[in-house]
Amino acid sequence: MFKHEKQLFHPVSVERPNPQYAALLQEQLGGANGELKAALQYMSQSFRIKDQEIKDLFLDIAAEELGHMEMVATTINMLNGHDVDAVAVPAGEIQSHVLLGLNPGLINASGYSWTGDYVSVTGDLCADLLSNIASEQRAKVVYEYLYRQIDDKKVKETIDFLLNREEAHNQMFRDAFNKVQNSGSNQDFGTTKAAKMYFSMSEPSPADSPFTNTDVKPPSFN
Repeated sequence: MFKHEKQLFHPVSVERPNPQYAALLQEQLGGANGELKAALQYMSQSFRIKDQEIKDLFLDIAAEELGHMEMVATTINMLNGHDVDAVAVPAGEIQSHVLLGLNPGLINASGYSWTGDYVSVTGDLCADLLSNIASEQRAKVVYEYLYRQIDDKKVKETIDFLLNREEAHNQMFRDAFNKVQNSGSNQDFGTTKAAKMYFSMSEPSPADSPFTNTDVKPPSFN
């Protein structure tokens, strides 16, 4: 069961409308590394999890991501301004003005629709946790790029908050992975000689390269 509380997860505001930047921010609403993708990925993955503590973690973060989605959509709405006028805005904003009536859409920065293909679910907890760690890392990178391209202090405050929450989620998933790393697809890691072999195909290869060590180990964040 979900309940909508009218208070945003964190306050958002803008100094002035900026339709062109609103188009860029759409990436974190309806893009492959955006908030909707994260929310539905973590929620979908949770359905099969037996560990109640980790299941709750996935659902808690999924619910927070929906709150982040609302923050991003509200910011986009403010940045789009109030006047529907496709002629008056730069290229890249046409779709918002002629199809969406300035409403934030489930599209990315290029105008392509959000798709369930963005969501990764394997049913293996280790694999899904590693996927989520990477998802949070990629989302953080996108927010960092967005942060550099705006001088609106209030928008930057919102992005800074979201950046820090991506970092927090990343660490939470890392901690969960440490708890279960000897299970599932990681349980039988390195059982044969072939699993521990590294083939150096780059010549000359650095003599002190850590990757040439044949004792290959499964990923760990301890």
